[in-house]
Amino acid sequence: MDDRLKQLRERIDGLDEKILELISERAACAQEVALVKQESGSSAYYRPEREAQVLRRILKNNNGPLADEEMARLFREIMSACLALESRQLIAFLGPEGTYTQEAALKHFGHSVRTLPLNAIDEVFREVEAGTTPFGVVPIENSTEGVVSHTLDSFMGSSLYICGEVELRIHHQFLSKSTELSAIKRVVSHRQSLAQCREWLDANLPGIERVAAGTNAEAAMIASSDPEVAAIASESAAQLYKLNILVANIEDEPDNTTRFLIIGKQETEPSGDDKTSLLVSCKNRPGGLADLLMPLSRHKISMTRIESRPSRKGMWEYVFFLDIEGHHRNPKIAAALADLEEQAAFLKLLGSYPKAVL
Repeated sequence: MDDRLKQLRERIDGLDEKILELISERAACAQEVALVKQESGSSAYYRPEREAQVLRRILKNNNGPLADEEMARLFREIMSACLALESRQLIAFLGPEGTYTQEAALKHFGHSVRTLPLNAIDEVFREVEAGTTPFGVVPIENSTEGVVSHTLDSFMGSSLYICGEVELRIHHQFLSKSTELSAIKRVVSHRQSLAQCREWLDANLPGIERVAAGTNAEAAMIASSDPEVAAIASESAAQLYKLNILVANIEDEPDNTTRFLIIGKQETEPSGDDKTSLLVSCKNRPGGLADLLMPLSRHKISMTRIESRPSRKGMWEYVFFLDIEGHHRNPKIAAALADLEEQAAFLKLLGSYPKAVL
């Protein structure tokens, strides 16, 4: 057994050397790419469609034993480190430190970026619009609690594009300075997290006061100064604010997932498997919404989401946020959008972007 173990370890050492050599070679190629871009005057270091294509190819060729999710995470970090050699990106997100939005930013861009926490979703939009940061990350919808209305509203007056999306499985941790569940007198968290853990709270802490906070990270910050207060937040928030995880994964729905959007000034090229998001309003006439959606049906375009929001331009006037499958440069999509524009009182393209890769 000792001889066999020694041989296996020697083989691993040899493989590690090859991996190191190949990663270094890839990084050197990234530096050459940066030089080519500089010579051509291009400042678009991060290309969402390119990264999505790389990850899809890797996952298609992955034969295990590592799961696709693990392999995608490893290659994201390699791409992140190589991109940092070209330009270390600053990414704005809904803060403070330790939010799920920050987790989504790091999942999408990797840990070689710098992150900028901001206090509100509209602040993320403003900082990207001002050029302080090239990209921002904002939540858009949760699988159990629905749409994030502040994000939809921010798109109405913004010139930014959606450049990508991230889907993050949400696991809520019950955190406190205390080590005993019986010591807790108040629970603080974002209102959506409180709703997503309602059954667990009812069963395990009936009658305990529940207080809504601006973010889960803010709740963790509050709990860090009072052992009688517990927060519902992420594992990273527990580490950041030095809290104990009294109970792990207390969400009522095990598949609880939040979708986040990457926003920026650049349009994204087709990746081969894309979504397009639109902002539209229908003409004020009977059957207006049905007429509005008819071009999508006629051109056989799949609509994956529709949400309505008050337009704020008149009483009982609404705008609709649509997600459809495909890139707006695809001829079939372009034809459908041309017909849709004729039917709509207003149409705005929010962006075409790669579908989330794990």
